[in-house]
Amino acid sequence: MTSATVRTARPRRGTAGKRLLGASLMVLIGAWMPWLYTGLGTIVGIRGAGLWTMYAAVLGIAGVIIRRPRWVAVHAAVLAVVATGLATWQVVHLLSLVGFAGWTPGPGLVLTFGGGVLAATVARTQWMQASQARSAPA
Repeated sequence: MTSATVRTARPRRGTAGKRLLGASLMVLIGAWMPWLYTGLGTIVGIRGAGLWTMYAAVLGIAGVIIRRPRWVAVHAAVLAVVATGLATWQVVHLLSLVGFAGWTPGPGLVLTFGGGVLAATVARTQWMQASQARSAPA
């Protein structure tokens, strides 16, 4: 094999978009599901911090159609910060109020946090891809 026939590995273009769409849908669905189970009933995310995560998920969905990696990274980073930040704040706030007694996290809270982590990985990979493309010789 000659060096001319060896191909360099390049990431596929649609992979980041699919992962960002998946992260956005996870956060969007998680906003409508129960975030907390208490002795008094369930607390649905959309009635509180889930409303803000839903807005961020729509911004993440908008980032799917963008073709510039740096802008995709910005959209994904905003989604990641909002989703992980609000889900973490919800747990810390509840721990400061009542401790570990009387509540359990619901599937919406877990989906929201997981979608935020996935969006953070998309933001990192897209930012790195944009940095590599910028520093590569023409």
